[in-house]
Amino acid sequence: MSVERYYEDAQVGDECISPSFTVTEAHINAYADLSGDRTPIHLDEEYAKKTSFGTRVAHGLFGLSIADGLKTQADYRFLPGMSLGWTWDFLGPIKIGDVLHVKFRVGSMRTTKKPGWGIVVLPSELINQDGMVVQRGEHRLMIPRRPNA
Repeated sequence: MSVERYYEDAQVGDECISPSFTVTEAHINAYADLSGDRTPIHLDEEYAKKTSFGTRVAHGLFGLSIADGLKTQADYRFLPGMSLGWTWDFLGPIKIGDVLHVKFRVGSMRTTKKPGWGIVVLPSELINQDGMVVQRGEHRLMIPRRPNA
């Protein structure tokens, strides 16, 4: 059973692997509708066959969105706080049928001047079924501190 953590419950070096997610054509189509990005590489198989990918690929930000969602399903998670931002790189394609998971760790921690909060940095990798890191980066989060800490 997972427990949502306060800042004090984390330690630099803690690691976790998320559950997995299988990418479908419907997911990519829905993301295109939601985002308004209807670029042919994402939606038109005939067009995509002529590219270096050879098939349709998911939007880069689709991958980041999936990575963020998978982290919230992991056994290692924090009490709701505030996202301070992402530094994120797109390294390889995400294709229909890929099975993705996230591996993340607590890379650094620091307290803040704002009472009741701490900042954690989570280096993360989005990995496909072949063990290929398709995206990677860091998520900076402001996390509640334990009351009276």
